[in-house]
Amino acid sequence: MSATVPRCRVPSGSFSAKFRPNLSRAGPLSGLSGMTAVRSGRGASPPPTRIRLRIRMSARPVDEPHRVSSQLELLFDLTFVVAVAAVTAQLAHEIAEGHAASGAVPFLQVFFAIWWAWMNFTWFASSYDTDDVAYRVLTMVQMAGVLVLAAGVPAAGEDGDYRFVTLGYVIMRIGLVAQWLRVAAEDPARRRTALRYGGGITVLTGAWMIHSWVAPANVELPLFVLLAALELAVPRWAERAEPTTWHPHHIAERYGLFVIILLGESVLAASRGVASALETSEITSPFVMIAVSGLVVLFALWWLYFLVEAGEGLSGRRDRSYRWGYGHYGIFAALAALGAGLEVAVEQSGQHVAAAVGESGQHVAAAPLTVAYAVAIPVGAFLLLLWLVHTPVEQESVIRPAVISGCAAVVLALPLAVRWIGVHGVATAIAAVCVLAVAITVGASARRAGAVTDAGPCRS
Repeated sequence: MSATVPRCRVPSGSFSAKFRPNLSRAGPLSGLSGMTAVRSGRGASPPPTRIRLRIRMSARPVDEPHRVSSQLELLFDLTFVVAVAAVTAQLAHEIAEGHAASGAVPFLQVFFAIWWAWMNFTWFASSYDTDDVAYRVLTMVQMAGVLVLAAGVPAAGEDGDYRFVTLGYVIMRIGLVAQWLRVAAEDPARRRTALRYGGGITVLTGAWMIHSWVAPANVELPLFVLLAALELAVPRWAERAEPTTWHPHHIAERYGLFVIILLGESVLAASRGVASALETSEITSPFVMIAVSGLVVLFALWWLYFLVEAGEGLSGRRDRSYRWGYGHYGIFAALAALGAGLEVAVEQSGQHVAAAVGESGQHVAAAPLTVAYAVAIPVGAFLLLLWLVHTPVEQESVIRPAVISGCAAVVLALPLAVRWIGVHGVATAIAAVCVLAVAITVGASARRAGAVTDAGPCRS
């Protein structure tokens, strides 16, 4: 005798959905169909009781339970705090000087180097983190490269000199190539994949050196675009040999941590503006409005980003991970640029107050319209990209396109009213729109979850 068992519908954000075992596999940032069996009998590694000198570098299981970021990964992220702070401060300087358009190009170029280096390590570690001595040392080499890159940001932004940035990038790539060569030697099943990664990265690293140290200035930007496109193509080419075993929930956590870092950098940038403005002005209502509005915007963007259960979505839609992973470049860059815009907006409010009382101090040459757009464009870009990036991997859409696109359109139009309401009024209105987007999205999500709950328990 048999009975038909109705299928329960589990909300994507629930505990059982989040920790449901996942058996599908593909390569990092890969939509490839080549699937390999998970090694039997291998689960989460026990906590180490002694220093592990050497562990054979073999692929970690794609459904490894309780996989979270390691202490080394968190330390790795801290070095990127320095690099992001440097590029954000440089962009804020360019905006304040009235060179926002010309400053955006070096910002996007340097930020690509930062993001791509972080990306390469993150997806590699998700598949091959052995945490032995060699792995730690090579990871620390990459950290050193990040710090060298950060030191070269001012020269890149002010003089278009990318040589020091490239030197830091080369150091990072040396550590990564060594990791892939180790995979080639110790994981025969993915030797071709590892050699493709190592070879592709090596060739492009040489090309970046030519780009920065030899190529004439008039071909610098087109050559950058070409090399960046080739960098993005390397994972697709390498993964065709044999996909690697990145862990979806681990990857989602790592991306979420980088979002938090960028939000923290925006808070730091805004606080720099507050400190600079307070040196020459009193606390006034426009000053408070911009400072509070900036904080509210950051809270709202954080809320919207973490409404999406990306790990669960990536588990069932690994073939769409390229769009999700690569699309985060825009999300990350928008958050970094927002910090620069908020810093300048706060500084300008202090400048106006100082001028009104006859004091001298910092000078923001940018027009109010430019400053307003320095805040609005990153917020609008974040909202649109959040929807475009997360929608392909969501099992059930949390972010409604009509809400997000409507809010983004309003945000991008608000700076046109700066003549009448000022930068502080624009910032306040942007914060209100972001809060509205959160309220509508959370309300819709709660109603949907309530409808699923009201359907009653599953019966057999």
